[in-house]
Amino acid sequence: MIEIFIIGAIIIFLLIYTNKINTSKFVGENGHYFDLLKEKDYEFLLRAKYGDRVVDPEAVFMKRVRNGLIVMALLIFIFITDLSFLNIMAAVIVGFIVFKAPYNDLKTYYKRHLNEIDALLPYYLKGLEVLVHHYTVPVALAKSIEDAPEVFKPGLKELIAKIEAGDSSINPYMEFAQEYPVRDSMRMMRLLYRLGLGEQEKKHQQLLSFSKTVSSLQAKAREQKYQARLRKMENKTMMMLVCTGGGSLILLLISIFMMLGNSM
Repeated sequence: MIEIFIIGAIIIFLLIYTNKINTSKFVGENGHYFDLLKEKDYEFLLRAKYGDRVVDPEAVFMKRVRNGLIVMALLIFIFITDLSFLNIMAAVIVGFIVFKAPYNDLKTYYKRHLNEIDALLPYYLKGLEVLVHHYTVPVALAKSIEDAPEVFKPGLKELIAKIEAGDSSINPYMEFAQEYPVRDSMRMMRLLYRLGLGEQEKKHQQLLSFSKTVSSLQAKAREQKYQARLRKMENKTMMMLVCTGGGSLILLLISIFMMLGNSM
């Protein structure tokens, strides 16, 4: 009986692999339902790890959904002769775990590179500050795209497109900050918007304020990077001490047992 299930599972896999069963079409047609499962920060985390290499985040998300559904369907097929509520729930849970695994991997990557990713914004804004001295804010933003970190490029292109389409409100700036929820992104995009609205005679004063804020963020990023390195060194030192102490204790115990053995 188990052999039949294995053969059936292989047949289903081959049908899916050769597109005889079109799972992509099913997922695509019901994409608006699956979008309810999409995490709010998913696209940001995807960009943070892969940058501009991610051409279509929606396609990557739908691939996650498809993989989860395939695993769930295969498990239900395996349990078909003993189908119960618990077995169905187990299949759903395993399918959900498979669906969530890539997102959890992105979260782990972000946490591991938190300081590095958060530091990208102030360093980018420092370069933008130089351009703002010579151009208007929208023009400076457009010129900054080429040298911007990969993670910000798609959002900057969308921001420029909305401004060029005639949206002179703060909304494009806030949408960028929401798409890239790194440290102080909201506050810095508000400052950038106000800088773009400022009258020419007040621009110098606003630029000074903007420059001080960016420098402060850079200093904070450097400090946190230093603290992270210090914690890493402390952890390594502690591990060395534990290993050295544990090794010495083991050697001492072995010596004691050998002495006791010889005395007997």
